Amino acid sequence: MKKYILLLPTLLLALAVAAQDVPDTHPWEEDFEQWTTLDDSENGSWEELYETLCDLEQSPININTATREQLQQLPFLSERQIEDICAYLYQYHQMQSLGELAMIPSIDFATRRLLTHFVTAGAVPQRGWPSLADIFKQGRHELFIDGRIPFYKRRGFDQGYLGEPYSHRFRYAFRHSDRVRIGITGAQDAGEPFFSKHNPWGYDFYSFYIDVRHLGVLEQLTVGRFRVSTGMGLVLNNQFSVGKLMSTNTAGSTGNVIRPHASNYDGDYLQGAAATLQFGRHVAITVFASYRGIDGTLADNGEDITTIVRTGYHRTTTEIDKKNNTHETMAGTHIGYTGGGWHLGVTATYSHLDRDLRPNTSAVYRRYYPAGNDFWNVSADYGYTAHRISISGETATGKDGGIATINSINYQAADRLTLTLLHRYYAAKYQALHANSFSEGGRTQNEHGVYLGARWNPSDHLLLQAYTDYAHFEQPRFIASEASNSWDNMVQATVNHGSCSWTARYRLRYRQRDNSEKKALINQWEQRGRLAFTYDGGMWKSTTQGDMAHSQYEDGSFGWMVSERLQAQVGKICQLAASVGYFHTDDNDSRIYTMEPGLLYRFSFPSFEGEGLRATFVARIDPTPRLALIARVQHTNYFDRDHISSGLQQIDHSSMTDLQLQVRWKF
Repeated sequence: MKKYILLLPTLLLALAVAAQDVPDTHPWEEDFEQWTTLDDSENGSWEELYETLCDLEQSPININTATREQLQQLPFLSERQIEDICAYLYQYHQMQSLGELAMIPSIDFATRRLLTHFVTAGAVPQRGWPSLADIFKQGRHELFIDGRIPFYKRRGFDQGYLGEPYSHRFRYAFRHSDRVRIGITGAQDAGEPFFSKHNPWGYDFYSFYIDVRHLGVLEQLTVGRFRVSTGMGLVLNNQFSVGKLMSTNTAGSTGNVIRPHASNYDGDYLQGAAATLQFGRHVAITVFASYRGIDGTLADNGEDITTIVRTGYHRTTTEIDKKNNTHETMAGTHIGYTGGGWHLGVTATYSHLDRDLRPNTSAVYRRYYPAGNDFWNVSADYGYTAHRISISGETATGKDGGIATINSINYQAADRLTLTLLHRYYAAKYQALHANSFSEGGRTQNEHGVYLGARWNPSDHLLLQAYTDYAHFEQPRFIASEASNSWDNMVQATVNHGSCSWTARYRLRYRQRDNSEKKALINQWEQRGRLAFTYDGGMWKSTTQGDMAHSQYEDGSFGWMVSERLQAQVGKICQLAASVGYFHTDDNDSRIYTMEPGLLYRFSFPSFEGEGLRATFVARIDPTPRLALIARVQHTNYFDRDHISSGLQQIDHSSMTDLQLQVRWKF
């Protein structure tokens, strides 16, 4: 296998020579990669964000009919940019083309470029709803089927996994303009039973939804499985959260968004119905109700649960015993007012678990984890947007009386310079089961921090972004047995000139954490850097990238990786993409991550540690405009070990190869 991998650079060159057109891929993926850091790539919500952007690309928003809530689905738009788009449309009624976005000063070149992939300037449809016959006659169907075949064996398939080593899923969606969406998804992880044992109905996970919009006062109604975000996420946000680098532009953005759950992620979704009622231009009321099974780890008494499990894995008897062994009933509302530059809202939620949640508090960092079976939260979100300044915030409390508040100021110091100041305080006693807001510790609890970000676009060719973020944790957390601090800094420059682009990034971060004896706190310093060069030759496109990481904890750890990616169009119906990289790291602290060519709606952002070679190859054929056939081979060969992973996931070999297949059919 190694000799074939070493031939990849030659193959890449051959593809470049044969290429004829620009490949039909996601142009925004480069920006997506630039937004992410290692912490972000290991956060499962970024897969949800990636799938959301893929979905919006397939069904772009008509900017001439877009509501504020629809624009809030675009994670790279700031509160001020959304306000300015709404004001422009109110004044001029509609855009004749997306070129008019240049008339809005707050929307810089980079943002305009991104917007063109997710919005259109279409005609404003006539009032009234289409007939049922027209909906099904004019609607579009889309079907995805994909699967993964491993050419290796994990230890679990001899010692505990109840299913086959193959993972697969399907995804069906029906759309009529932006008014009707119907979908169903089925997903199976490797090792889970399929049409057998505990899954007699086939897949381990199904998601289904019906979503209708713009029906008079009823702005949106979603039935089935869905996600909801209100305010700045202190009470409710079971959608994605953006990272710190993207927050240089969007920190402080608020939202009141309902989104159908079309992903195969078996995590923090809701199940039932949600609706938004729009009363005139200023008042919107969102209500929802949910009842769903959740996975829980049973306590020793066999009645209570100690943790809520969100991995979604049901491969072994132990994992299956946790499946839906607890049920959550939840209801909530958000009442919002928008007008005159102001946005004000109130959120209230109530949740009930049919088992008591009793975390194991023998570990000090779990002392303030949520406990009991009844939870409630209320919050007020607020903000004001003027010519150059945007102020946003949310303050919340819950059943234990803890307070959480987050507030930001976004100031446009010049047409191309934006400064952001964000302060958050999350009391250790604050508890919210479905909160997800800006944080360093990964929880909306036990954190007090200040973030300062800057985004400077001095010309259409140069974008500079930087942030510094300091946080204090007054109570113990997972890696620190007493009060601790962290400080995170990053600067990134992106240059675009003609067919070439360069990216340079540097991150310096320190965290206080327990020493190996857990008797004292010591500083862990981490440095990460990246240099990348992309050339778009019209017939082909390549990216050369170098990454480095250095971590100083009790011992020093260093890692680096060099990689090359190339994509090309061969003929009229064939697209090819490949990547190859060599990595060498001392341990997990200096692990390296990189983005790879992937399948449609599939997020591929793995990290690597040790020494080895990584290669991927993707081939896509579109025999008709409605049909796409895609194959992806990925191979990792380690030079420093004779097995990969551990426990039931262990592979008794130094290399692993997977084949992924996907079919997309539009009809």
